[in-house]
Formats: sequence, C-alpha cells, structure tokens
Amino acid sequence: MKNKKLPTIKEIAKQLNISVSTVSRALHDHPSIGLRTKSRVQELAKELGYEPNQTAIFFKQRRTFTIGVVLPYLIEDFFAGAISGIEEVVNASKYNVLIGQSNDDVEREKAIITAMKNQRVDGIIVSLSKHTKNLDHFTALERYDLPVVFFDRVPASNTYNKVAFDMPHGTHQAISFLMEKGHRRIGIINGPKEMKSSKERTDTYMQVLQKKRLKIDLSLVAYCDLTKEGTSLAMETLLALKHPPTAILAINDYVALDAIQYAKSKNLINNKDIFFVSYANLPISKYLENPPMASIEQYPKKQGEKAAEILLSMITHEGPDPLEPQNILIPGELVVHIR
Repeated sequence: MKNKKLPTIKEIAKQLNISVSTVSRALHDHPSIGLRTKSRVQELAKELGYEPNQTAIFFKQRRTFTIGVVLPYLIEDFFAGAISGIEEVVNASKYNVLIGQSNDDVEREKAIITAMKNQRVDGIIVSLSKHTKNLDHFTALERYDLPVVFFDRVPASNTYNKVAFDMPHGTHQAISFLMEKGHRRIGIINGPKEMKSSKERTDTYMQVLQKKRLKIDLSLVAYCDLTKEGTSLAMETLLALKHPPTAILAINDYVALDAIQYAKSKNLINNKDIFFVSYANLPISKYLENPPMASIEQYPKKQGEKAAEILLSMITHEGPDPLEPQNILIPGELVVHIR
C-alpha cells in the first residue's frame, strides 16, 4: 500500500491561491495577516492534517529541543529517580529526553556521547561510568558548544558543572551513628579507587576517627567493583582480619545486601553479629526482613532536577561570556531502619 504523503505549506497555498509566506505567517498567528485569511488557512491545515516540519523549525531555531542523559544503569532505582526529576524539569520547557546506558563501560559511554552529538542534542546530563578516568570525550564537546552537566558520579575538578550528593556530610552522619551505637571497629566497602566518592568516603572516615582520637586502621577499608563477586571478596578480606569489623559502611544498598548475604553464608546474623549502614535508601528496604541498620537518603530526583535546571540555563544563555561552572552538593539524610 502506498504511503500517503504529508501535506505541506505549498499545498495549502496552492489550494487557497495565496503565497507560501502568507500561509506560514497565518499558521504562526502573525498580526500582519487578516482574521479571515488566518481562519481559512488554519481550517484547511486542520482538514488536511498538516503538521509543522520539525526539522525546518529546529534548523531555524538552532535547537532540537532534545537533551541526552547518560547513566550507568536505568534499572537501578536511584537512576530511575534521577530520570524522573530530569524529565519533569525539561518537559515543562517542552524538551524531550534521549537516554543511553553505559553499563559502566567506558567505550560504550564514549559511543553514546558521539551518537548524541551526531543526533544534535542541545545538551547532555551524565553520571560517569565507574571506570571513567579520562574526560577527553566530554571536553571535546566544547568545540561544538554542547553543554554538559554531571550528576551523582562526577569529576573531581570544579571546572565542570556538576550536581552530587554531599558525600563527606553523609559519611560523617553514618560513622557517627555507628559510633553512638558503640562500634569502634568500623569497616568500609568502597567502590573502585578511581571513583571520586571512594576517596571522599575514606577521607571523611579518617577525619571522624581522628576527631574521636581513635586509631586509624586502613586495613578496614576494602574496595570492590560493585558486583556481587567483588563484594564477596571485600567481605572475605574484612572478616579475615585478626580483629574484624563489628559494623560495615557499604557504598550503596545493593552492595550492602550482597554483603549481608555473604555474612549469612558465614553464619553471621545481620543486626546482631554484624551491622551494616549504606547509601541510597532504596524504597525496597522498608519491605526487607533484615535490611541494613540504616541508609543515607541521597535524593536522586532532586539531583536530577537541579542538573536539568543548570543544563537548561546553559542552553538558553545568550550572553557574550559563558556562565560560571556550578558545583552543587545535595545534603543527605540518615534513615534508620533498625533501632
């Protein structure tokens, strides 16, 4: 079956015996066009099922009204919450969202960024893969005047626009909470060493211990690749210590749950023999029989909203000088599950 061709401005102009420019102005409700002509044009356009040529509009306005979002995994509740916040903000300004998942793979992240650039998105919001060290594929976007805002997993440098959870503040809450519960041997399961948050977590941990005049033992700090296998190796290392930790601060709720399963396999009872505090405060935690003792709410939707607001301000900025980079920290809140 032959596809029906979409009606054009030329077809409307021909049927009404008026110029193409008159039709265009009538469709845009231009004051120079009389009411009778406007009505005739708009009625025929509706009758024919005319739709504006978006490509031409985008070319004229130099925008596609689409932003790209690159994140590690959409399936995670945290990133789903961030997407919700991003969409609410940009949809209110008539923008659409194009999403890509890096699956924590640097090469895939680079490929997505290239594809989005070629799709002519107006800007990109990114949560870095856990292995991203070199940011050349982002700095290269500057030559195309393509703005980028990072969120959650962000670069260390303040030369970039970024929105992130206040890791030092949240970690201080977590360590202090465990100390108030009587724990002195507190372990940490960090993410990969190259992640900015891993260093911030360790630094804050040492600062709190130092303030409390407690001995700093970095053998209590383990690293993992965020997989179940990596978490098991980290737990094995911590529990094999001569004086193992009585409580563990895990990088996120998923890692904490894997760690709890590992402890159970070693006949350790969660919230009795060993205690866990983590980050993210997944909604599922309230339904678990044995959740982490506490988790720090990181407000992913709020992070997404703020990242989107910054990106839109960069896209619509018309001044001669670029906007100063913004470095926004979102304070977290310790949510206690087991008292």
